[in-house]
Amino acid sequence: MFLDIDGTLLDHAEHPAAVHVDAYVLDLLNRLRDAHDGAVALISGRAVADIDALFHPLRLPVAGQHGVERRDAQERLHRHALPVEGLRHAAERIALMAAHHPGLVFEDKGLNLALHYRRAPHMEREVQRLMRELLGELGDQFELQSGKLVWEIKPSGRDKGTAVAEFLQEPPFAGRQPVFIGDDLTDEFGFALVNSVGGHSIKVGTGPSQANWRLPDARSVRRWLDELARYGLVASRT
Repeated sequence: MFLDIDGTLLDHAEHPAAVHVDAYVLDLLNRLRDAHDGAVALISGRAVADIDALFHPLRLPVAGQHGVERRDAQERLHRHALPVEGLRHAAERIALMAAHHPGLVFEDKGLNLALHYRRAPHMEREVQRLMRELLGELGDQFELQSGKLVWEIKPSGRDKGTAVAEFLQEPPFAGRQPVFIGDDLTDEFGFALVNSVGGHSIKVGTGPSQANWRLPDARSVRRWLDELARYGLVASRT
């Protein structure tokens, strides 16, 4: 079982730091983990340290920054090393733009740089223009990823699909039919991977997707996961 966080397990907030995990969600994840013999992982664009702080004291297998860093079920941390000198310059440029435009939110994840315009949708073109300019300076080791009211610079060749593929080579995930639940464009990589191995992909919300199942919102995801932990039910077809 592979779960995206924002917009999937948890409701979206205007600012990433405003997201809250309550006691019910922690209990739900504990029960889900027990029901699946530990084969439950969080797959997120957030950094692993941020995820751990958000879900404290619960520690699950996790992939952060779209697979750039990953902690397996044996608590081993795998992190892809990249030159950060140019990335720091890009971070300064993005932070400066966010400081001059109320409503923009800069999220520095370390090796991923995200600029959210959820509170300033009229800024989309300017955000995209800056991020494309910075990507050109960084070179082919990085790529640009769009999401729900966000543009993000991230390392090339790493995504949620590659993270899930690595988990599936390890216990307790190996040999199981995977389920991936997500709501955003970045989750399409995870959908493609689980589809390719005969798993179940579940899209949260509206919009085109290669997922073969669908749930309407994060609340429905939590309700479905609760039923899954109890009875082993499945979602409704797209």
